[in-house]
Amino acid sequence: MVWNFESYTGMNSLSNARPSNLAELKSSGWRSRTVKEELFSNFVRMLQQDEPLFPGIVGYDDTVIPEISLGLLSGHDMLFLGEKGQAKSRLMRSLVRFLDPEIPYLGLPELPVHEDPLRPITQAAKNFMSSHADEEIPIAWWPRKVRYAERLSPGTKFADIIGEIDPAKLTGGVSMGTEEALHFGLIPRMHRGIFAMNELPELDELVQVGLFNILEERDVQIRGYPIRFDLDMVILFSANPSTYNRSGKVIPQLKDRIGSIIQTHYPRDRELGIEIMQQEAGVELLGEYPVQVPYFMAEIIEEITQQARRSKFIDQASGVSARFSLANYRTMVSSARRRGILLGEKPAVPRISDLGHLYSSSLGKLELDLMGSHQMSERQILDALISQAVQNVFKQYVDEYGLAEIADIFKRGIRIEVGDLLPSQIYAERLQLVPPAWEKAFEVNASEQLGVRAACVEFVLAGLYAMDRISRAQEFGKVHYEF
Repeated sequence: MVWNFESYTGMNSLSNARPSNLAELKSSGWRSRTVKEELFSNFVRMLQQDEPLFPGIVGYDDTVIPEISLGLLSGHDMLFLGEKGQAKSRLMRSLVRFLDPEIPYLGLPELPVHEDPLRPITQAAKNFMSSHADEEIPIAWWPRKVRYAERLSPGTKFADIIGEIDPAKLTGGVSMGTEEALHFGLIPRMHRGIFAMNELPELDELVQVGLFNILEERDVQIRGYPIRFDLDMVILFSANPSTYNRSGKVIPQLKDRIGSIIQTHYPRDRELGIEIMQQEAGVELLGEYPVQVPYFMAEIIEEITQQARRSKFIDQASGVSARFSLANYRTMVSSARRRGILLGEKPAVPRISDLGHLYSSSLGKLELDLMGSHQMSERQILDALISQAVQNVFKQYVDEYGLAEIADIFKRGIRIEVGDLLPSQIYAERLQLVPPAWEKAFEVNASEQLGVRAACVEFVLAGLYAMDRISRAQEFGKVHYEF
């Protein structure tokens, strides 16, 4: 009877629950499976049981995840093709969850790979097993979380991931054409695991040839010496479309051996982008100094990113990463929290004036289009993106009638000052001098809380300015709105 690994894993914490030598392993009924067989079997089981396949991955249910599913069922090595910040690395790392919780290997520290106890590939392992009884052959266990390794392509050498002849081992008559003379690279050491190569087009052509040989023959050739290993692994790649599709960046033979290309994308709509942003930002909004984020402020942060992805001033081939939204969201929350700490406001509520600090988290994350930017600085482009984002979100909240009524207030000489360190109480006191029409502004977020109402005031003022209904002047860190 074949040993049922899934039922066995509940005892993994017990040292005496797992086979500790080859004889016990054979008696348990355990059988060898390739990595792709593991992935296939566990994926099918989770699919049948309707388990979450890729927890934490948002916006890919109808596009990317079905393609990954087919790649797993097909036993393919896969390339994740997409612009930066589209969760390519996260998707590759998530495939580890379809491996067995742990697998047995020969527990000999001198072996360079985690050998399958029933199908060893190195001569050292074969020699040891042929000269020892099954009871004398130790078994150790390899957990799935460390059966994944990845490498960033720039600067990667052949010896790093494939291997090299080690001069120190060329003693005692050891030939250069034998495995005893080799120093194993990262890929052979990931035998029975998953290896991912990020930014494939940036990889040296010689290394690409080595990868092609592994994909084609699953063996290793170093300095012209064919050292045959029956390597068992899944190899994953990531790349940006603009470089992957550029002639000469990836050798055709390697492209031809990649089983599936998984094309990723940015969130299709703002709501999905906000969900990803709030999930991935890792910001604690409670605690001693809590922060309450009005939804319209989260919308503006994500809309800034959406605008950047459509801007003619931004190099769209480079893309605008989701990390742009995450960094800006964290900065906005931190600015509000700083105000809350200084002024004793709980909860602190982000305002438009907090967006004045986005330069620190935005600059350097946008690749400008040198032809389209017309000598505009990155700060000027960011200001334009923020203004357009405020306008787009503002139009969703304030109708034309309410807009005109509020704008008319400023024709009477009203001047309102705002700032990121202005107490929320000050907004309430100043608005007592403003006609009742201003109450329409608080329909944006129905709350009597002073911090929320202050955020609404700034949102409406910034929206009116973005739509050229009022003017704005800035001095000494404070902003004044007037007709």
